[in-house]
Amino acid sequence: MNTKQKIAQCFSPAAFIHDTEENYRAIEKLILDQEIGGLTFFHSRHSAAANFEKRAEVLDMSGTLEKMIGLINRYQALSKTPLLISIDGEYGLAMRIENTPQYPFAITLGAIQQNATELIEEGGFRMGLDMKAAGIHLNLAPCSDVNTNPTNPVIGYRSFGTNPQKVAELSLAMYQGMKQAGIGACLKHFPGHGDTQTDSHLGLPVIQKTKQELEKEELYPFQFGIEKGVEMIMVGHLAAPALSGGKEIASSISREIITDLLKTEMGFQGIVISDALNMKAVANLFPEPGQLEWEAFHAGNNILCFSDHVKEGIEKIAKHASEEEIDAVFEKLWKLKEKLGVFDFKELEVPTFDWESHAELQTKLANEYVSVVSGRIDSAELKRLAADDKLSQQCFYGNSKTTFSKKLNEKYGSDLSEVSTDDAEKVIISLFVPSHKPLNQFGMDEAALAEIKNLAQLKPCILVHFGNPLALKHLGDMSDFEAVICGYQNFEEAQEVAADLFLK
Repeated sequence: MNTKQKIAQCFSPAAFIHDTEENYRAIEKLILDQEIGGLTFFHSRHSAAANFEKRAEVLDMSGTLEKMIGLINRYQALSKTPLLISIDGEYGLAMRIENTPQYPFAITLGAIQQNATELIEEGGFRMGLDMKAAGIHLNLAPCSDVNTNPTNPVIGYRSFGTNPQKVAELSLAMYQGMKQAGIGACLKHFPGHGDTQTDSHLGLPVIQKTKQELEKEELYPFQFGIEKGVEMIMVGHLAAPALSGGKEIASSISREIITDLLKTEMGFQGIVISDALNMKAVANLFPEPGQLEWEAFHAGNNILCFSDHVKEGIEKIAKHASEEEIDAVFEKLWKLKEKLGVFDFKELEVPTFDWESHAELQTKLANEYVSVVSGRIDSAELKRLAADDKLSQQCFYGNSKTTFSKKLNEKYGSDLSEVSTDDAEKVIISLFVPSHKPLNQFGMDEAALAEIKNLAQLKPCILVHFGNPLALKHLGDMSDFEAVICGYQNFEEAQEVAADLFLK
């Protein structure tokens, strides 16, 4: 291969599953003309823009999996060198593709009480098998960010928690599970995106901490992973002036942070992946096409994700980088492709998933994370109240036909939603939080929040919270509730387990 062909192996531009034929052909042109090394699949331009437009991502198109399989086959057939196919699927293919298995969010897995590392490794393994069956070689996950800032707009549910040791162990377990399934994974977003106030899709977050503070928290899970042999790390678009000679520069384009700190000081010898180069924290810094790609490469990134200027980026890198640098990166990427079986590509069939086995795993996980987080449940008293029509169940953002409601009604032998809160001596409030993202109070309106808070002050109430636990802060003082159960997800299995807590 010549120099430009070697450099092209670093590029993994975005490929949108739901797109126009004109845009599909533009990808084919990149494959044929620039000989790119890989593609990173996204659902659609609409969903990829969700972060920029400050709204929740909505996946509502049909046939996404079939379309992606068709596109992978189409693009691989054209490519002289088989493409490394990646996806950003932190909670499975379902993060990008409807009607595929969804796994719990990291914040949910962080609540597992017993055997967390083993269960999370099993979840990562199953997630990896799903991806491998769908032609994916590399999952751009998991997050090793320590969620120390509760108002963080971009990490939140994506983090395993607030304790650096726990985050280190659980993110490594997820990484190792995926690796066992034969796909690549990477810890992200180095040097740690947990304690930031800005969404890097929209601007440059800055962490104003000393290096010593960063080593204790943000950097700890990455150092832990490096010592355990992690082979890939993604660098985020966030500034940590204490690590970059006082400069407020995105880590993803900082040579001090990637080459001097991550590679030299922390001893990372593996592959460095850039976060998406179209994100506004960096995309607007360099008006000249290709300059950003060169800056990212020069800083020490080996895989350049979501580059909007592939041709110009290749030319800039060819102009400025040494042959030794280019060869060293190329060899790493070639070995990665060998290791992940990229060169053994065979035309893909649309996979079928073992939904029964997936449900069994979900139940096993839910039994460990669904829990009473405050107060206690007196099942004998609840049974007596239900028999006397003194127990009411009020559902917010769900309906009386949810699995949780149906199971309670079956066990108590009556429809609890028909008992008015005025007549009830106790109220079970089930809340299905509309969004896992913090925008607009996690999608909850003021009227519903006021009603829940008011009920909790008027009557003894048990709150059953299905969704991101960070949304609890909008529900007033938790001591106003007699008990609080966290279901973390609205999965059927989580609802079943939550209902069982009332009936023990």
